[in-house]
Amino acid sequence: MLRKQMADKSIKARIEHTSLSPGRLFLRRLGRNRAAVASAAILAILYLSALLAGFIAPYAMDRQNRQASFHQPIGIRWSDECGWSWRPFVYDYRSGKGITGYEKAAGKRYYVRFFVRGDKYKLLGLIPSDRHLFGIDAPGKLYLLGTDRFGRDIFSRLLYGAQISLSIGLVGIIITFFIGLTVGGISGYYGGAVDNLIMRFSELVMAFPSFYLILAIMAVLPTGMASSLRYLLMICVLSFIGWAGMARVIRGMVLSIRERDYVTAARSQGVSDWRIITRHLLPNTVSYVIVAITLSLPGYILGEVALSFLGMGIQEPMASWGNMLQAAQNIRVLTSYPWMLAPGAMIFITVLSFNLLGDGLRDALDPR
Repeated sequence: MLRKQMADKSIKARIEHTSLSPGRLFLRRLGRNRAAVASAAILAILYLSALLAGFIAPYAMDRQNRQASFHQPIGIRWSDECGWSWRPFVYDYRSGKGITGYEKAAGKRYYVRFFVRGDKYKLLGLIPSDRHLFGIDAPGKLYLLGTDRFGRDIFSRLLYGAQISLSIGLVGIIITFFIGLTVGGISGYYGGAVDNLIMRFSELVMAFPSFYLILAIMAVLPTGMASSLRYLLMICVLSFIGWAGMARVIRGMVLSIRERDYVTAARSQGVSDWRIITRHLLPNTVSYVIVAITLSLPGYILGEVALSFLGMGIQEPMASWGNMLQAAQNIRVLTSYPWMLAPGAMIFITVLSFNLLGDGLRDALDPR
């Protein structure tokens, strides 16, 4: 009796499984991978925070307080020796003889307020505003992750830096995959001399030592070049180097797809080559493309971080996670002010999340 019930449940599960659409089947498989789901949630929070950086950050990216150089992180509290408080608050700090050079001013509270007015910024890069999610009244200080040597709030700069470090991967990968898909699709579909010419050129591009090529290009740029132009140039260089590997993989997939019956039928009906490539061949590579995007994005982020860390990328006073890590090169700063490693923690979390999400997507899209 028990065996029959188990067999019935197994048959019912198989029927439900086969009746699901590919999209729902993909979502079900992905939902079973908790690491991938958690990584997707983390990345969504990171990108949303970067998009709303001006609103969430309590201070402007370049606001300095020379009286609070290397200030220790100030935690938000709900209670102390005086009891509980219905409103979150922070303590006031002043220069002292503590390890970090600051000590708590006993009994002095500053209450955290929400939707306060502060430094001006442009919401979504378009709408002028001075409203911030939270803040405190002057002369109180709200340094959740401490400050750097210029007294700039690290938490605020992390949010603004995320706009550079996270977006450079998205923009770069869009350009790379557009070129790679187009070139690989044309090469695989036409074959022959066209395929031979394109593949030899892609191999030539892949032969360049990418990181050293980027260093050489960035080194010859004028030192006074605007960070926005450097940002665009970094995207172009990273994209130019990255498309060749993608084109080779897409070309191999197209070579196997172009001989299938539906492609032959489309060709016999007089459908143009470009339409066959874009409507019949390239859509069949989408599962690989989705996985490759998530696994390639960390490379672009780390490329920007490495260049900015070496002083050849985004320049001060603009913030990126790479140039924020430059302060951690000094061993004295690293040992005395460990909160300066906060950008490194964000890089680690972001890269790990992309890799876990990429693994989850690869398993969910695997037809086997």
